[in-house]
Amino acid sequence: MSIFEQTKIESDLKKFTDRNFESPRKCKNPDQIKFYVRELCTKIEEYEKRFNYVPNWAYSLLAQYNQIQNEMVYVEFVKTYK
Repeated sequence: MSIFEQTKIESDLKKFTDRNFESPRKCKNPDQIKFYVRELCTKIEEYEKRFNYVPNWAYSLLAQYNQIQNEMVYVEFVKTYK
């Protein structure tokens, strides 16, 4: 795959995430995060199958959503069992 093709794929995915996702820190509840994680996983799988390439920052973004989700779950756990 050429550098041009990789750049195009990264650009397309970046446009998709900018248009459809909020940043992880702006998410308000676990359901919103869960939705974004599911959508991002679907997009990553699609890119793996179609192009055999996924930009590293997509995995980083997924990790950020997972981290925020874990923090929210922990806070709820502490509230519930306090």
